[in-house]
Amino acid sequence: MNDIILPLMVGVPLAMAGLTAMAPRTARWVLPIAFVTLIGLLVVSVMFVVETQDGEVLSHAVGSWPAGISIPFAVDQLTALMLTATGLLIVVCSWFAVASGPGREPLFAPLLLVVAAGVNGALLTADLFNLFVFIEVMLLPSYGLLVLAGRLKGTDRSVRGSRLYVTFNLFVSTVFLVGVGFVYGTAGTVNLGELAGRAEESPTVAAATAVCLVALSMKAATFPAHGWLAQAYPTTSPAMTALFSGLHTKVAVYAIYRIYSVVFDGDERYLWIGLVAFSLTMVVGVLGAVGEQSMRSILVFNMVSGIGYVLIGLALFTGAGIAAGLFYLIHHMIVMASLLMTTGAVEVRYGGSRLGGVRAVARREPVLATAFLMAAISLAGLPPFSGFVGKVAIVIAAADARQYAVMAVAVGVSLLTLLSVLKIWDATFMSQQHDDEHDDVESLEGGSVKAPAKVGLALAGPGLVLAVATLALGIGGEGLLSLTTVAADGLLDTSAYVEAVLS
Repeated sequence: MNDIILPLMVGVPLAMAGLTAMAPRTARWVLPIAFVTLIGLLVVSVMFVVETQDGEVLSHAVGSWPAGISIPFAVDQLTALMLTATGLLIVVCSWFAVASGPGREPLFAPLLLVVAAGVNGALLTADLFNLFVFIEVMLLPSYGLLVLAGRLKGTDRSVRGSRLYVTFNLFVSTVFLVGVGFVYGTAGTVNLGELAGRAEESPTVAAATAVCLVALSMKAATFPAHGWLAQAYPTTSPAMTALFSGLHTKVAVYAIYRIYSVVFDGDERYLWIGLVAFSLTMVVGVLGAVGEQSMRSILVFNMVSGIGYVLIGLALFTGAGIAAGLFYLIHHMIVMASLLMTTGAVEVRYGGSRLGGVRAVARREPVLATAFLMAAISLAGLPPFSGFVGKVAIVIAAADARQYAVMAVAVGVSLLTLLSVLKIWDATFMSQQHDDEHDDVESLEGGSVKAPAKVGLALAGPGLVLAVATLALGIGGEGLLSLTTVAADGLLDTSAYVEAVLS
């Protein structure tokens, strides 16, 4: 594959964003152009997975400038898997956004394409400063999407949530930029290839890079900086919550994996910090989920808990641990988006996210209920879904590393996760029904209210597609686990990645 394709993963969506932004408000070709572009990016990402499955690393110096001046792009198996997962989620969540309303706003398509360009750039770049730039490219249109999602529907709660989202991300970006400056001041470079192993050799470089990792951990919503996510995400539209769940925090998680593996070279002296922080993230997240009383808040807290599972793989820093963590990362992105879209469809059609606000949905919406149940079972880690494969792999990796406390936490949190999603299933989908209610949905007050039109395929389809995907990944888990094993090998031995970046 020609390496010139790498910068096109950023350039093409940016060009299409400019084209669609100039379109008249009545133009009907804007959304088709956006979807064709996003599907094309997804196809190329799958090609990257095939190209790098043997451990090969593709690289390109943008503009053919020499090292130190050019923006270095590199794709290994980890990057390819993340490009594919984020590409899939952008396509499916955009489908849901169009069906639920926000996607029909005139500026939705160009803003979404800029987000896609930022995500791709952040995953592809091998330079800390340009990582900051692309994270900002990803975040700035997200602020616009928040406004579009709440246009003419703003409440005090949504305004507070949006303000928190913007303020916190600006603060974290500032901290990250300061960390990048410290790295440059102590190491004389921000190129990951040139930084390989420098933190292990120099305490000052380690401290400077740690500032970057702390900022990324805050952006990923790990304990104790998880509160912003739990308060901000449930206040926007269901479509934006689902879209952001698979992109923003997950790009930060990817960057943590990449930076620690390359710059620290897996230095074992600091792994205990991750084991403690990420275990607490699992526990605090699931306890928050059990205590919440709205569908989206429960799921967002479970998102926090899942990030702990993902990063535990890095803290173990064994081949099995990293492979399991990366498997769980992809699983978690798919399952959380599915759950947020299925409950979001209920919220959009029937109104309200509070438990018990709408009841007996399973009788009226069997397809939607099936999609939710599949994804919920997978989130809880039950067979034959991908969550079972991911959690078993993490538990086995923790046992092999003799981290028995982590193993116990992973199992206990899984049981509480099941309890939290059963709250949604019982209160919203399988609540008490009356024989004489055929077309009505039971209300919170106990009677029945005339339900609106049923959720159609346009709204139910996105969540169902991803629910089927988690089943496929569970049944065919060995295939994905073999790919994440290749990615793990690339993180344990970064020589191929470093050589490709420097060349």
